[in-house]
Amino acid sequence: MRVTSYYPVLMVADVAATAAFYVRHFRFTPLFASAWYVHLQSVEDASVNLAILDGGHATIPAVGRGRAGGVILNFEVEDVDAEYARVEAAGLPVLLPLRDEAFGQRHFITTDPNGVLVDIITPIPASGAFVEQYAPEALPR
Repeated sequence: MRVTSYYPVLMVADVAATAAFYVRHFRFTPLFASAWYVHLQSVEDASVNLAILDGGHATIPAVGRGRAGGVILNFEVEDVDAEYARVEAAGLPVLLPLRDEAFGQRHFITTDPNGVLVDIITPIPASGAFVEQYAPEALPR
């Protein structure tokens, strides 16, 4: 199989409000919008996409219908400190305050209106035993 595109699809109860959240706070723009499905694309990078789907829509098999759960969306950014200040100023909840991790991330976690965790990350140099766990080409610098 040759994958030509990959993006998460969040099943939610309120498609419009969820799409508006990602447009307002994370600089996405709608490429397709209906009452039951919105396809979003980053205004900075066309390869970054996210879809919002009514969790009860008929296109989902009955056994799979529901809401997003157990999901963390990771957004790697150039300046996590600036994004942290922006998110705080917007009044979004901060579930994990900004901090450095030995495994090679400076990050914080907020949440969308559905409880989906949004982890905002800037890679930093890994330390200790974590350095050895990376493939050489993937080691954060």
